[in-house]
Amino acid sequence: MSCVQCKGSNSKYKCPTCRAPYCSMVCCKLHKEAPCSPPPPPEPPQVEPKEQPFEYDFPTEDTVSIEKLKLLEESKELNKCLENPHVREILKILDSAPHPDVLINEYMREPIFTEFADACLNVVQNKSEET
Repeated sequence: MSCVQCKGSNSKYKCPTCRAPYCSMVCCKLHKEAPCSPPPPPEPPQVEPKEQPFEYDFPTEDTVSIEKLKLLEESKELNKCLENPHVREILKILDSAPHPDVLINEYMREPIFTEFADACLNVVQNKSEET
């Protein structure tokens, strides 16, 4: 590194404040005549937040465990039901409804929705009976 004052290449020392290199006491005194400031601290490395395990706020005896809900993703029968655009539309409506429980009662009269509900229950109930 070259000296900040004389630009010489033999800088053995560093300013204790700004960490600028200098080569001698003469250059150090010259450097200290002008105020300097410490270098900005390095930015901390970006750490991805660890995924916190999900827990239910108010579990009941009917609450389905997270592990069993994850099994729904793997169900071929359930994925086949979700290929139907009508089922996906019903689910969007239910998701945004202020009172989905009332709508579910209505949709349970539609065979395509009952097929979807049965597929969900088959995955959750079959796995729960094994444990």
